[in-house]
Amino acid sequence: MRPRVPERFWRRQTTKRPRTAAQKRNAQGSLPPDGVPMFATLVGAYPRTPLPGSPFKLRAGYGQLDRCEIDADGFRAVQDELIREIVDEQESAGLEPLTDGGIRTEDPLTYLARDLDGFEISGLLRYFDTNTYFRQPRAVREPRWTRPIAVDDWRFTASLTDKAVKQNVVGPYTLGRLADTAEVGQERVTLALAEALNQELRALADAGCPLIQVDEDAATLIGEDREQQRLFREAQRRLLAGFGGSRDTHVSLAITMGNADAAGTDTIFDAPYSSYLFDLIAGPDNWRLIARAPGERGIICGALDARNTALDTKELLIWAAHYAASTAGRGLARVGLSPSTSLEYLPRDRALAKIKLLGEAARLAAMAGTEELARAIDPRAVDIRSAAFGRYAPTARKAAEEAQAAQPAEELA
Repeated sequence: MRPRVPERFWRRQTTKRPRTAAQKRNAQGSLPPDGVPMFATLVGAYPRTPLPGSPFKLRAGYGQLDRCEIDADGFRAVQDELIREIVDEQESAGLEPLTDGGIRTEDPLTYLARDLDGFEISGLLRYFDTNTYFRQPRAVREPRWTRPIAVDDWRFTASLTDKAVKQNVVGPYTLGRLADTAEVGQERVTLALAEALNQELRALADAGCPLIQVDEDAATLIGEDREQQRLFREAQRRLLAGFGGSRDTHVSLAITMGNADAAGTDTIFDAPYSSYLFDLIAGPDNWRLIARAPGERGIICGALDARNTALDTKELLIWAAHYAASTAGRGLARVGLSPSTSLEYLPRDRALAKIKLLGEAARLAAMAGTEELARAIDPRAVDIRSAAFGRYAPTARKAAEEAQAAQPAEELA
C-alpha cells in the first residue's frame, strides 16, 4: 500500500508505514502550514558550477574518475557533496519542495532510458533551443521497466532535510517524441513507456516520495495535430493509472520550453494530475491554459526568467501568483511559483540570487492585502496615485534592487 498524500502541496502528509526516519520526515513533509499557502520550487536542473571563489569539485571529480583515481562510489561521493550544497541553498531561499538539482543526470532522457530495457543510447542532439544536449535513446523494442531507477537518488536527497523532496521524471510523451523510434514506431514506444514509467512512479510512491513532477516539454510540439493530441492523452492516462483523487503521491505535470495552448485544454487537463507547472516566459500563451484549468487543481507559475541573469521583479512574480489564484476560483492555496525552466544555464551566484527572490516573492504573495506586502513592492503595483504624489519612499534595499535591475541584462542560451 502506497503512502497517502493529501491533495495539496502545502498540507502536511501523514503515513502509517515510513520505512526510514528520512522517509518519515518526507512522507509527513514540512510544507508551508495552513495559513501560509504559497510555495516556491525549482523546475529542473540547478547550476553545477561553483559559487565565485570556490573550487569546481565536480569537474575535478570527473577528471579523477577518467584517470581512475576514484571509482564510481568515489565519484558519487563528490556528487553527494554538491547535492548537499544545493539543498542548503534551496532551504536558505525558502523553497519547498526541494530537489537534488539534477546533479546525477547526464541529461534527463539518458537518466531513464539507460535503465529501461529496450533502448540503446546513440548520438548527441540539441535539447529544444538551448545550448544543452542529450544522447538520443534509440528504441530497439518496446521499452520495459525492470527495476527502480530514481528511488535511491530520491532517498539520499530526502535524508538531507526535514523538508519535502520531490522527484522529477521525464514523461512518456517527451521521451517517446525525442527518441529514435523508427524501428518500433512512436505510438508503440510511447504507450509502452507510459506503462513502464507508471511502475517507476509506483516505486517512488512506495518509497515514500510525496511529490513527483512529470516533465513533458514535448507537449509544446503537439499543436493542432489530432493524432499527437490523442497519443498524449492516452500516454498520460496510462502513466497515472492508480494515481489521482484524494490519495497517493501528489503528481504534477510540468511543461516548459514553449507554448502548449494549441494542444487544447482537453489534451492537457485530461489526466488526473493534481497540479500543473507552466513556463510563462518562453510560453506566455500558456496563460490561456491556466485560465481554463480546473479550479480544484494546483497551478505553479513559471514566471521567473531562468535564462536571463537579470534579477526579476517581485511585483511580476506576485502578480502572476495572484492572477493564477483568481482563475476558476482557485485561490492562493492552490498556487505556487517557480523558474520558467531549468536554472542550469545561469552562473551559480545568479541562480542563487534568483531563487532567493523567488522564495521572497512567494512569502509576500501569501500576504494579500497586508501592509507588509504593500511596503515591500513597488508602490505603483498597489496604489499608483500615492506613488505619483510621492507619498511612498522605497527602502534602501528596494532602491538597490531597482539600480541592479536597471543594469543591462546578459541573455543566456
